[in-house]
This record gives sequence, structure tokens and C-alpha cells, in this order.
Amino acid sequence: MHKFLPLFTLLFLIACTNDSKKDVDVSGIEAKVIVDRFDEAFYTATPENLPKIKEKYPFLFPKQTHDSIWLQRIHDTEEQALFKEAQQVLGDLKTEKKQFEALFKHIKYYFPKFKEPKIITLLTLDYTTNVTYANEMLFISLDAYLGRKNTLYNSFPKYIAHNFDKSHLMVDVANKIIDKIMPITTKRTFLEKMVAQGKRMYLTAIFLPTLSNQEKMGYSAKKMQWIENNEQEIWRYFIENKLLFSTDQDLSLRFIKDAPFSKFYLSNDADSPGRVGVYIGWQMVQRYMKVTGASVEDLLRAKANTIFKKSRYKPKK
Repeated sequence: MHKFLPLFTLLFLIACTNDSKKDVDVSGIEAKVIVDRFDEAFYTATPENLPKIKEKYPFLFPKQTHDSIWLQRIHDTEEQALFKEAQQVLGDLKTEKKQFEALFKHIKYYFPKFKEPKIITLLTLDYTTNVTYANEMLFISLDAYLGRKNTLYNSFPKYIAHNFDKSHLMVDVANKIIDKIMPITTKRTFLEKMVAQGKRMYLTAIFLPTLSNQEKMGYSAKKMQWIENNEQEIWRYFIENKLLFSTDQDLSLRFIKDAPFSKFYLSNDADSPGRVGVYIGWQMVQRYMKVTGASVEDLLRAKANTIFKKSRYKPKK
């Protein structure tokens, strides 16, 4: 097994290029963007108008919770400070509204039956689920996008805190919508898992064509550079260790799921990003689409073995 290449130190050489696939023309597609600022309504509420707010958002107010609890939260100094910080960082969401419109248009281009969800913004103080998509509503926890260097996230590992940034918001939203388009199913082999993730990344890429690959993967610049430099070595490692058709569940933890780095069991593992299997699956799917000219619908139906064989995937030296 060859050792992986060292990180480039010349950061100005870092590749932040977009996918080679050209953007499609969505200018003729209409997409409504409705943003309902529940966070503003709640944190400026008074005892007098709280009943009206509860009536408008019954799904956010469990019946068993007394009004005194809500009023306590509204007047809590820490929550008020967090609300003000979210207002400062994200403001009126003017930029994000344009991004939502572009995202929805691209989704409708490929999936005409897609119905734009109503967007409801809130503060949850829970960073395990930053975006929720249910019942044609998209709930966004604004306090999860205040900037990766915000002290609010000091208790989180850097690879997680890195994506607590407004630059990653559209990726999170796209992923929740992709969950509906491509429900997660149980895949057995490592190849099947990589290809499934590759399909998801391909959808993310065509839904968000102006974002860099780095932003789509949620990597730091150094981690993105590492994986681009070492794609061939990663693939060689998978082949030489006969991992593609393995059903070892540990491979998901090592190469698919979020992690600070991938586990090759080499001395320089810490230089690598997590989820390298996701990246390899994405490159394989991109190659398959380029070689076959398949439609997005065809891609979603295609079996992992078919994509593997027809893509003739082989990283460039």
C-alpha cells in the first residue's frame, strides 16, 4: 500500500472548483419562496399576543406545556442574546431567499412534481437536527448557522463545527429534500453504500451547481485538497484490501459516516477527511453519468454493480 501524499501547504492552490457538469437553464421555472420568521414572532412576543402566536403555530407548542414556560424562554437573557446574534449574522435572510429560489428551481427542473415547502425559521438550541423537512414545511434552526468559529460551538469537534455556518445551510436543506427523493435503504456491500452516497452527492451537485465541491462535501480547504490529491491512493487501498464487496459494517464507520478522519490504519490517517467513501462514490457516479449519458431518473434506478461496471471508474494519476 502506497503512502498518501502530504498536504499541500500552498493554500492558494487549493481547488474550490465546481463540478464539470454545466448548469442548466432554470430561468423559465417559477419557484415560490415563503419564509415564515417564527423566531422573530416568538422572541418579540408578549403575554398578550402569545395566544395568537400559539394559534398560528400549533405544531410548535405542545399542549401540555404551560404558557409560563414559553414566557420564561422568551424573557431568558441567554435566548434573547442568541436571537439577537442570529439577527446580526443572518439578518433578513435576503441572500438566503435567493439561494432557496435557485435551489427550488433546480429541483423542479429535474423533478417537476416537487412542491416548494414553506420555510419556518426558529431557534432550537439543539444541534443534532439543524433542518427538518415534514408535511411540506421546512424548519430551519438559525442558531446552527452562526459561523464555524462562534464560541457557541466550542464544545463540538472541529469537523462538526465547521458546518455550523450559513455557507452550509443550502447543503443541509438539499440533503433533507434528497431524503424524500431518495429514501435511505439498507445496503449490504461497501460498494452499494458508496454508490448510494454518490447518488446523493450527485443530486446535491445538480441542485446546487454554483457551490464548490468543498462546500458540498462540507470539508475544510485542507481536507478537500487532501482527498483530491489522494483519490487514486484511496481507490487502490479499497481494491488491494478487497473492500468493495465486503459486508463488514465497520467500513461505514471508517469511510462513510461523519468522522474527524477516515481510518486506513496508517500513521497519517489524521490528515485525511472523514467520509472518503462518499467522495469516491460521487466520483464513480459522475463518471457513470458522463460515460452513459443517463438521465437522473435512470441514475436513481441503476444498481450499484451496473454503475461500477459501466463507469469504468479509475482515478487519474
